[in-house]
Amino acid sequence: MPPAGSAASSSGLPPALNIIALSSFAASLSTRALDPVLPRIADDFAVTITTAAGLAAVTSFTFAVVQPAIGALGDLFGKARLMIVCLALLGFANLLGALSSSFAVLFVCRILAGIGAGGVFPVALGLAADLVTVERRQVAIGRVLGGSMAGNLLGASASGVIGDFLGWRGVLAILGLLVIAAAIAVALGARGAKMPPRSAEMDLPALRRGYRTIFSNPNAAICFTAVFIEGTCVMGLFPYVAAFLHEQGEESLAVAGLVIAGFAVGGLIYTLTVSQLLPRLGTTGMMIGGGLLVALQLVAIMLGPHWQAQLVAFILMGMGFYMLHGCIQVFASELTETARGTAMSLHSFFFFIGQTTGPIAYGFGLSQLGKTATLALTALTMAMLGLVLARILKPRPPADAVTRESPF
Repeated sequence: MPPAGSAASSSGLPPALNIIALSSFAASLSTRALDPVLPRIADDFAVTITTAAGLAAVTSFTFAVVQPAIGALGDLFGKARLMIVCLALLGFANLLGALSSSFAVLFVCRILAGIGAGGVFPVALGLAADLVTVERRQVAIGRVLGGSMAGNLLGASASGVIGDFLGWRGVLAILGLLVIAAAIAVALGARGAKMPPRSAEMDLPALRRGYRTIFSNPNAAICFTAVFIEGTCVMGLFPYVAAFLHEQGEESLAVAGLVIAGFAVGGLIYTLTVSQLLPRLGTTGMMIGGGLLVALQLVAIMLGPHWQAQLVAFILMGMGFYMLHGCIQVFASELTETARGTAMSLHSFFFFIGQTTGPIAYGFGLSQLGKTATLALTALTMAMLGLVLARILKPRPPADAVTRESPF
């Protein structure tokens, strides 16, 4: 039986998780929004599709490089406050991007968007982990992921439709207004919700101790390497989906957005079924099954079926990805007890560095090896990743663990 004071009591998850999920939803609206309209951006600014894909890479890179600082700031000054500020920055960056007069200006706006988004999602994961015990943590993280997947779904699918009618500038303008409105809603909701207090005063020695504690755990190197590989092999594919469809004669941006949104649908299916899947498959089964499911869908996309079949493949790939990724996130949340926000931000740092290298690696592979060899190689990598993690990723108590009576 869980302790009486457990945040994840039998009555359900804390209501504050709804506010956290809303933050995750708002931040994720812009994550994949430009992917369906990259061919139009390339045409408007007379650049190649590989150059246009750099917009996705730079957003991910900026997101990644701010993570160590964002995690520390969240632990020191309060995660909820930081999320609201960064949501506002993300919204204004989208609005400025809609007014871009050159590719260079748009590039800078995507850097700002990466900073804004970088202050929301990993901090939301750390905040969710603070609110519940480890026994309920995968379900709580699933709630946050649900918000993120809903944002990805709406952002990707709506941007394709908006792009067909209003162009990519209309996509950024509408998303900017939506994110700012969400920032206001989160700020109002957080005032009445019970949020954990900031964990410490400004204490640089405490930050150094937090990093030492994290990296003293052998699981740190495993988790961070794994999410880097995930980001490269899976997320790096997305900027090229519209181009692949165009090669097959499908020029509708709405269709490209719908196919990409299938990944988010798979993520939503994961969040709705994780509480049933986990007891049946266990962590080992989730990691093996997730890696194999992703690999099979990469092979299916490699074969170049009609867009309807690719939509199904992206749905299944999204579910498989989060089966694997969700397990890694739980292990990452247990690297430390006193600097969890920092740990989750480092987790996001390596994941988004992978998303930065992904479009570059795919661009090189497609030009040098071709589509078939590139996708076959990434499929093999993801299958092996799930199998290897199931063997080597085991529970290891953090160095700063507090001895407590077992709840079992």
